[in-house]
Amino acid sequence: MLISIIIVITLLQVLVLGTVIFLENRDPAKTVIWLLILGALPVVGALAYLLFGRTFRRRKLSRYHSTMEGMREVEGSSGLAKHVEQDLLLGRENRQKQKLTRLLLNEALAPLTSNNRSEVLTNGEETFSALFKALERAENHIHLEYYIFKNDEVGRDVLRILTRKSLEGVKVRVLVDGWGSRSIARPIGELRKVGVEAEWFSPVRFPFLSSRLHLRNHRKIVVVDGKIGFVGGLNIGDEYLSRSEKFGFWRDTFVKLEGESVHSLQTVFADDWCFATHYRIEGDEYYPPVEQVGEQLTQIAASGPDSDWESIMQVYFAAVAGAEKSIYIETPYFIPDESSIMALKTAALSGLDVRIVFQGIPDHKITYWASHSYFEELLEAGVRIFHYRKGLLHAKIFIVDGEISSVGSTNFDIRSFRLDFEICAFIYDSCFAARLELDFANDLLDSEEICLSEYRKRPLSERLKESGARLFSPIL
Repeated sequence: MLISIIIVITLLQVLVLGTVIFLENRDPAKTVIWLLILGALPVVGALAYLLFGRTFRRRKLSRYHSTMEGMREVEGSSGLAKHVEQDLLLGRENRQKQKLTRLLLNEALAPLTSNNRSEVLTNGEETFSALFKALERAENHIHLEYYIFKNDEVGRDVLRILTRKSLEGVKVRVLVDGWGSRSIARPIGELRKVGVEAEWFSPVRFPFLSSRLHLRNHRKIVVVDGKIGFVGGLNIGDEYLSRSEKFGFWRDTFVKLEGESVHSLQTVFADDWCFATHYRIEGDEYYPPVEQVGEQLTQIAASGPDSDWESIMQVYFAAVAGAEKSIYIETPYFIPDESSIMALKTAALSGLDVRIVFQGIPDHKITYWASHSYFEELLEAGVRIFHYRKGLLHAKIFIVDGEISSVGSTNFDIRSFRLDFEICAFIYDSCFAARLELDFANDLLDSEEICLSEYRKRPLSERLKESGARLFSPIL
């Protein structure tokens, strides 16, 4: 009798959850995978779906209105004026840039700013050197937001600076992801004792697991005095300074920003802080007057499950579709959707120079093999793919036609595009693009190109790994 009851309850559970999954009208591949898991392993599948499968919007998770929602109302009344202003900044002859900047304004509420200066920081030494200098010179406030903040040598160096600056009267706020930075729980408590406001973004509390467990804050943001900003791929940890015995040399990129774009970066931090703490950061000291520092056109774009649009993915797609000469991509994880694959193949078949530098030393095996499952069809279309061999590639770089560049936290994969909270700086400047292309060229020298004829000879065991990893990639 008991067994019959359990069977009936299980069947009802499968039916109800299966109907919910079916009615979500999400990506067909993802729907099929979840239905298969639910049918094969009802109990485990139901638990996994409740923890990792449901998609939420941030406005549905919090009764507080975010800074971005307020901006959306403003944009609704002044969007046309903003479009005209951006078109004038770009010059009406550049239709490709106009399209991209309008797309980011409409989707990500990312205004185009013109008074900016930026500096490419290649790898950990340059990044942490510039970061420490900026933190030491802070006079009013320091805002840090990271996915991973480790309690290791470089992490403790940062913690000491933050402690000292707080005791000097500088307002310090630290926002870290509840999963990626779980190792600094005790240091967070120590920071609070000296006046630092340190908070968790989407904390993970066992055994009370949340259905938002898979929605992580992958952003890396630093804002100092509202005048200097940093964004890119490096977290805070010894491995980012190539001190890891496991990975050795760590290849990554950060960008130092000055000018109006720092205010945009500040707004993203303020919005995330409001979501995590229900406290809105306001005051002129956080958005000080901007002196003339340069003429780089820049947009700061944030994306994540709080948005109705997958803005960064859509901008990448539009940039690839509108490219005329070249497309250069560096990414550690490459799991695109079908539209992005088609755009890259179409660009290559049209005679454009399309190159992707991908990590040759994996730090996550499933994503590594899933990425490889896309290589053959791209190679057949003429896309050139390279394995980086000097160490672990973690940089997220996107360059189109030597004019349009993006550096940030976003990987070229489904998780970054749809699930994680991400941020990128889009810079429309040929000199900045040339600086990134120099790094790209150097990385090619440290890479091995994948040959289509040789790749087709890979053993069956690798093909099975690729297919298996790709099958589950939509839900990872």
